[in-house]
Amino acid sequence: MAGISGIGSGIDIDSIVGALVNAQKAPKEAQLARLEKATTSRFSALGQLKGALSELQSSLKSLNDASLFQKRSATSADTTRLTATATKDAAAGTYQVQVKSLASSSKVASAEIAGASSATFNAGQLTISVGGEALEAVDITQDAKLEDVAAAINTKLGSKGVGATVVSDPDTGTARLVLSSNKTGDGQAVTLQASAPSAAGATFELESLNVAAGVGSLSAAGAGAGFITEASNAEVEIDGIALRPTSNSVSDAISGVTLNLLKAELGVTTKVTVAEDKSSVTAGLKKFVESYNKLISTSNELTAVVQVGEGKAPVTGGLVGDSSVRSVLSGLRSELVEYADQDGIRVLADLGITTQKDGTLKIDDAKLSTALSDNYDSVASFLTGESGLMARLDSKVEGFVKSGGILEQRMNGLQGTLKSVDEQREDLTRRVEQLQTRLYAQYNAMDSLVSQLNQTSERLTQSLASLPGFVKKDK
Repeated sequence: MAGISGIGSGIDIDSIVGALVNAQKAPKEAQLARLEKATTSRFSALGQLKGALSELQSSLKSLNDASLFQKRSATSADTTRLTATATKDAAAGTYQVQVKSLASSSKVASAEIAGASSATFNAGQLTISVGGEALEAVDITQDAKLEDVAAAINTKLGSKGVGATVVSDPDTGTARLVLSSNKTGDGQAVTLQASAPSAAGATFELESLNVAAGVGSLSAAGAGAGFITEASNAEVEIDGIALRPTSNSVSDAISGVTLNLLKAELGVTTKVTVAEDKSSVTAGLKKFVESYNKLISTSNELTAVVQVGEGKAPVTGGLVGDSSVRSVLSGLRSELVEYADQDGIRVLADLGITTQKDGTLKIDDAKLSTALSDNYDSVASFLTGESGLMARLDSKVEGFVKSGGILEQRMNGLQGTLKSVDEQREDLTRRVEQLQTRLYAQYNAMDSLVSQLNQTSERLTQSLASLPGFVKKDK
């Protein structure tokens, strides 16, 4: 209702009403702003605490997994010759492996095709077989060129492990159709048999591309068809025992171990070691220490009180004096120093993990390595199981981070407070508008009354001045 006012009285009604309204509104607005800031800060802080606890819980659950300690690693002393992987069923031990030859697949070439750049073939079908097993027939159209034949084969049989290409000799103008298979092992030779109806007009009959079983090497074939490489088994010795696997991935020679053969060299052996997969356990423990230390640093930030200068209020974290922080940290610390009733590893310090002055954990890598080498089973029983350290720590965290847990309930309550602040602001806005309307009505009424009184006064003065004998005195 602000506008032209005070005409009759000369009073600045807008300023008066504005001052009175602000006097009513400002304290409440400041109160709501302080409440909103404090609530938002605490809500954000609880979210950070919950995030750090959830990350810690994830690392605890990963370590409290018996299968982690059942994993086995297989290590090759020379990964250029072979690599190895192991399942949990592999027995610990060492093996001497000699790769005498690698398993190979079949690659063959057709007879030479003269004038290949312009040569065409009659229509028909190609039947390509691998190891005597015929694959899906490939249709060839009339007057197809050698590149068209290769493309048709790749389109039809590429997904079945057979590929075709054209190799040309620029000096003679001849070319060959080269076929290859991804199947290794003895007897997996590639053959090609063409069948074509009687036709004319093309340069070559489709049968000129035939590659029969048992062809000799290409070097001895002259212009005829031959093999480039023969399909053959690998030759391997494991601890002196000769094997001829059909593939370069050998998974049935050592129980639970897969050997991937990469390079053959006669007389050279490679040591393969199968053992417990300590690296996975070490990584899990380091992740646990990292997440626990993150929780400690997060808690310290959220509960810190920092002096910023004389006469100035300190800067405080969002959870200063918060009971939830004290409760969860106290519970975790009590479990970290609890002794286990077993031989070997009885407390976290036996793994080389100790608590520092600032409350964080530190790993002695050498001591951890020794503990895993000398007491692997004891480490597993100390960390895993219903009464293991990881389960006990998890139980201290679960009540805070679970759905409907302590932190979620508190955060929901804070959200309710923030919603209440919004509602109070809306209510304050309504009340201020009503107050402003009422004040303007009152002051405008007063202004109107003063205006009427002034007019009455002026009329009286004029009437008196017109009476006989009235003498106006100068001021």
